[in-house]
Amino acid sequence: MTLTETDPFCTDVLTDPVPFHERLRAAGPVVRLHRYDVLALSHYEHVHAALVDWQTFRSGAGVGLSHFGREEPWRPPSLLLETDPPGHDAPRRVLSTILGPRALRSLRERWAADAELLVDEVLARGPEFDAVAAIGETFPLRVFPDAVGLPVQGRENLLPYGNMLFNAFGPHNELVDAVLPRMPELSAWVNSRCTRESLAPDGFGADIWAAADRGDITPEQAPLVVRSLLSAGVDTTVTGISAVLYAFATHPDQWARLREHPELARVAFDEAVRWESPVQTFFRTTTRAVEIAGVRIPAEQKVLMFLGSANRDPARWGDDADRFDLARDPSGHVGFGMGMHQCVGQHVARLEAESVLRALAARVETIELAGTPVRRPNNTMRAWESMPVRVRPAS
Repeated sequence: MTLTETDPFCTDVLTDPVPFHERLRAAGPVVRLHRYDVLALSHYEHVHAALVDWQTFRSGAGVGLSHFGREEPWRPPSLLLETDPPGHDAPRRVLSTILGPRALRSLRERWAADAELLVDEVLARGPEFDAVAAIGETFPLRVFPDAVGLPVQGRENLLPYGNMLFNAFGPHNELVDAVLPRMPELSAWVNSRCTRESLAPDGFGADIWAAADRGDITPEQAPLVVRSLLSAGVDTTVTGISAVLYAFATHPDQWARLREHPELARVAFDEAVRWESPVQTFFRTTTRAVEIAGVRIPAEQKVLMFLGSANRDPARWGDDADRFDLARDPSGHVGFGMGMHQCVGQHVARLEAESVLRALAARVETIELAGTPVRRPNNTMRAWESMPVRVRPAS
């Protein structure tokens, strides 16, 4: 099978995309993937340019394979992810304020204490554990729903819903078939938790409804903005924290460096997001004919951006792009997107990861793999099923 006929959503590529990305970059700046009749961008230069040029590469036709101008979306489009200005502007302003660095200061001490408690609990059970289940999933599910103001009952639906959502951005394959039976149930549960009455009187969710009361957004927009938090605020962070734990388990010299310089915790998380790219792909749709590196792309063309490939492009990151390195400046990576639609919750994810890494660095001298990690194939995420690790507690 040639490169252009390769299915980028097959299990082999989803679980180990790096070899495919290398071939894709070598094939040229713009490659047609015939199976889905899409054009692929894999070089950092062109992925970055497309992300910031929202006027040409729009999100409003869907950030998945489906073209909303030709197919009805399976749910009302996201006001953050799948809407362009001007409809995108007011919800973005509201959520940027609610989730901004200044607003998160009040959570810093609480989340640090929560992370220390969790790490102590994990270590008390023994030196070997599944890093995904014990920390990667547990910490975000412990702190983020509380911050949103989500009721405790039903929180077990958050991860299955996120897995379903990110699979739905890809083609209708066996991964989508596997989640279809629960789609009505999970969608109904999430929608029911976005109402004012379902949320605690304080928290991110209540802040969104307060913005509607002020007229910053409409009452009709408020539940969709809350839904954006529940849709993209858990799985991405779970995968990002798992990725940085995998990075340290396979790079012991970098773990030693973090222990010596715990202030590098945020750099470590961003470097892991660059290196692993939890969100591997997103689509855009051209609004007009445009030329990239001498290749003409027609209007209304679906363009598949390989964020994971761009984040390991040697032309941007050097010959050691495949190495996780705390000496690197990872700023500019596209793991959180870029431009108008850059992840509005990235500061939340960074604070969660920093809390976990600082707690671990103070208590764990070494961390290593204790078995073979298992990936969980997903059409958009480079996700994990399990990651057995062994640690040696610090004296």
